[in-house]
Amino acid sequence: MIIRKSTKEIEKMRAAGRVVADTHVKLMAMIEPGITLRQLDQFAEANIRSYGAIPTFKGYRGFPATLCTSINEEVVHGIPSDRVLKEGEIVSIDCGATLDGFVGDSAITVPIGTISDELQHLLQVTEESLYKGIEAAQVGSRLFDISYAIQAAIEPHNFGIVRDYCGHGVGRELHQEPQVPNYGRAGTGPRIKAGWCLALEPMVNLGTHEVQTLSDGWTVVTRDRKPSAHFEHSIAITEDGPIILTDRRDL
Repeated sequence: MIIRKSTKEIEKMRAAGRVVADTHVKLMAMIEPGITLRQLDQFAEANIRSYGAIPTFKGYRGFPATLCTSINEEVVHGIPSDRVLKEGEIVSIDCGATLDGFVGDSAITVPIGTISDELQHLLQVTEESLYKGIEAAQVGSRLFDISYAIQAAIEPHNFGIVRDYCGHGVGRELHQEPQVPNYGRAGTGPRIKAGWCLALEPMVNLGTHEVQTLSDGWTVVTRDRKPSAHFEHSIAITEDGPIILTDRRDL
């Protein structure tokens, strides 16, 4: 069942989303060669808790940290460690915060210092595909119109679209119905209704779409070990169009 949120509930989700957005903005200012993933994670937890919110990921199905930090070929669910970030790498920072019973969920991929043109292009295309998906999230359209919009923004660049993981509904729980793949056939799926809240999150690989999970049981990497990018926003769908609940642009 796809749970529709009231206007009041959407405002609560916006508040949770702003905690995540604020955390991301502050993390982006910290990220540079020489900082460790654990330092980023410790800061994120303290920042989230300073708002009276709870780190959503910490303890979720046993996950041990506040952030998912995924470097280079790591796609999602990387566990923060004492690994030092190096010039030329990219790192995905996935962050969730629960405030007043509602979840905000968002991810960014950040360059470490100066990166190659190839990696910069990967980040640009992945982020643009997210916004194409958001634009397609309109009342009366079909769910997989969103999926198709994301896919259509990526495929001309010959990047691999991760198929094993996808976007999802979000609300009082981190993962709700429906699942939102990053590929699909336009004009199919349930008709989109006002009050749906979704976390859209394209994961795009420089090479093959295929992935595998490492022995830690969490970290997902590309099978060919080529880099991957990940961008995500939580959105609410209204009669007036989609609202980005985790928007960083006005912070």
